Amino acid sequence: MAMAALRREGRRFANPLLSPRPITAVRPSLFSEEDGPTGFRNISTQVVRNRMKSVKNIQKITKAMKMVAASKLRAIQVRAENSRGLWQPFTALLGDTPSVDVKKNVIVTISSDKGLCGGINSTSVKTSKALHKLVSGPDKETKYVILGEKAKAILIRDSKQDIEISITELQKNPLNYTQVSVLADDILKNVEFDALRIIFNKFQSVVSFLPTMATVLSPEVVERESESGGQIGDLDAYEIEGGETKGEILQNLAEFQFSCVMFNAVLENACSEQGARMSAMDSSSRNAGEMLDRLTLTYNRTRQASITTELIEIISGASALEG
Repeated sequence: MAMAALRREGRRFANPLLSPRPITAVRPSLFSEEDGPTGFRNISTQVVRNRMKSVKNIQKITKAMKMVAASKLRAIQVRAENSRGLWQPFTALLGDTPSVDVKKNVIVTISSDKGLCGGINSTSVKTSKALHKLVSGPDKETKYVILGEKAKAILIRDSKQDIEISITELQKNPLNYTQVSVLADDILKNVEFDALRIIFNKFQSVVSFLPTMATVLSPEVVERESESGGQIGDLDAYEIEGGETKGEILQNLAEFQFSCVMFNAVLENACSEQGARMSAMDSSSRNAGEMLDRLTLTYNRTRQASITTELIEIISGASALEG
């Protein structure tokens, strides 16, 4: 049975070969009519030409993105440097105590909404995860407040149950203190905390940023640390004017401190984002240029080989006719 099937298949394939009708070659649709008989030989140069065109287009895009990032960086950098003077007096008055031990921690992770900016978002997320592991415990509660789409996309995979608030498209409009203070007020109203730990990237230069953590304590913890002689200075040394109590003043100070630190952190992270994007696009443009050089060399070699082969065929044909 198997031999019979094999003979049938052999006759099926042999019939076209034994047919007196001429066999017409079918040209693939990939080759145009003007390619002629050298269509199969020129396909490699056509592929290289298409690749070179694609790389040139990518290089134009990366150069344009670098210029846009540079212009945005100049606009944000001045505002970020000026905002540093807002939270520094609070550090002198209340201190910055990252090692304070509390039961309710809230980690505020600041990232960007867009990519193509190096490793600033992954750095913020890694720092937040390490801090979450450090301050967690059997009788402690640690939550996330996320600003930015990129950190949300990463943390939602394995820490979805710990995310309390998520805010995106923060930089859709130009950042100002009023906008950030409204966000800070919403966070303070909807989250219970003993310590707010803000994670952001502090801008140093176009090619350098420093992962930073700022700590804002609740009024109760500030008062407790002050009375117990902890790391926070003695607040009783300051004279209180007006009819407000010490608790009310600490409450107002905590709210104002958090909004000022948030404003500076958002601007610093925006500066770091634009600097990292500028550096990444510059590297991409250089890589595209190097790839274009290699493709040009490959194209020239392929084209020269094709010309050489055609010349050999012409000379061989002429020699055969003369002989």
